[in-house]
Order: sequence, then structure tokens, then C-alpha cells
Amino acid sequence: MTMNKKLLLLFAFVLATSWSFAQGPARERIRTLKIAFITERVNLTSLEAQDFWPIYNEYEAKLEEIRRKERLELRSRVALVQDLSDSESASLLEQYSTIQKAKYDAEQDFIARIKNVISPKKTLLLLKAEEDFKKRLLQQMRKRRMGSG
Repeated sequence: MTMNKKLLLLFAFVLATSWSFAQGPARERIRTLKIAFITERVNLTSLEAQDFWPIYNEYEAKLEEIRRKERLELRSRVALVQDLSDSESASLLEQYSTIQKAKYDAEQDFIARIKNVISPKKTLLLLKAEEDFKKRLLQQMRKRRMGSG
């Protein structure tokens, strides 16, 4: 591993640790692994990383806020869908559409901002790296459940 990559990974680790300080240890560990995974897969230069991570962290925070809203406003009510009236169902469906649009808008805003920092190819590598990381995380969770079940 080159010295620049080592410094970049160290920078990513410090960034992850400071970002997730208020969160639980499991989330912090996942966040740290995700940052290292993305840094390696996208092959960010140290200059790119300086501009990239603040934008990425802002995007992640925005998505987390949207997901929190989704959990609070939708998930509990969807479980009771059999008991909802048509008007309550229509209202819930409207909330769902609004939340999905917010996710889409956040992603479009992020891509518009990030493409000024990294190349289109690296942007595509980032999107792929995020998907690959999610898949690995799910596989690890399944393995643990199978092992402990």
C-alpha cells in the first residue's frame, strides 16, 4: 500500500470516528468499514478526499434524517394497514410518495455536487461500492444469524 493510500485510510478512519462519536459502537464500526471500503474502491486521491468526505457525510446525514422520518411516520402505521380507512390509507400513501421523492432529490443533489469533485467514472465506482458494501454487510449479518441460530 502506498504512503498516500495509508494516509488517506488514516484520514478516513479519523473522519469516521469523529462523525460517529455520538453513535453506538456497532454503527461506528460499520461506518468506519464503509469509509475504508469506499476509499479503497473509488481510489480517492488525498485532494479529492478533502472535498469528497464533507459532501458525502452531509448526504449520509440527510438520508439518515429521511430514514428516521420514514420509520417514525410510516413503518408503524403500515403495520396497521388492515385497520386504516381509505382516507387514512390515501394520506399514508401520500406520505410514502413524499419520502421517496425526498430520497431521490437528496441523491440527485449529491450526484450534482460530487461530480464537481470526482470524475464521472469515480462517481459510478462510488455508487457500485455503496451497493457492494450493503451486500457484504447483509451477507455478514446472515452468517452471524445462521451461526447463532
